[in-house]
Amino acid sequence: MIQLTHVSKIYKNDSVETIALDDVSFEIKEGEFVAIMGASGSGKSTLMHIMGALDLPTKGTYLLDKENVGKLTDDELADIRNRKIGFVFQAFNLLARTTALKNVALPMVYGGIAKKERTKRAKKFLEMVGLADRIDHTPSQLSGGQQQRAAIARALVMNPRLILADEPTGNIATAQAEEIMAIFQDLNDKGHTIVMITHEPDIAEHAKRIIHLRDGKVVNDSNHHRQKRTKN
Repeated sequence: MIQLTHVSKIYKNDSVETIALDDVSFEIKEGEFVAIMGASGSGKSTLMHIMGALDLPTKGTYLLDKENVGKLTDDELADIRNRKIGFVFQAFNLLARTTALKNVALPMVYGGIAKKERTKRAKKFLEMVGLADRIDHTPSQLSGGQQQRAAIARALVMNPRLILADEPTGNIATAQAEEIMAIFQDLNDKGHTIVMITHEPDIAEHAKRIIHLRDGKVVNDSNHHRQKRTKN
């Protein structure tokens, strides 16, 4: 599903060059659950932006479903982000004055899906993440864990083949983080491909594969037996 070949990202400011990614190559197959780890400044967020078609590499190629992302137009990139990729962010990125139901339905508005179907799908995925009784609540009426559940539901409504999660447990308590990881593991068991950025080793252990970055380079890439799912 994902193929990065000699990908580098270089930021230039006047006469200064900053190498955020340095000759990164790896593949992620459909159905994998991969954690990407690294210290601050290791390049993991830059890598996530490239995999999410939010940024383009300076050098090298990125293929998503065998399609060269670097050759797509802005409109084509936007279409891929809406149809193929579900994003989950550390800060949740929910609209503050909007209900959970409408927040989850938002990607379908951009996808041109009729209102009746939007409502039906949004309710379905909110129920899936355990928020059936919170659909009319705004983010301020939800706990951090509940907000992240709503964000996961929003990431799923367009039935994306790839879920990109950037520090998804960074702003929630440990118990809530375990609940979120149980949801990710369940989604992966159902066939979703998940790539997760994290700096927390105990969170990374829920994945099936861990890629370590340091100074923009891949320094380790290993498969392992993940932690068992937490039962709620």
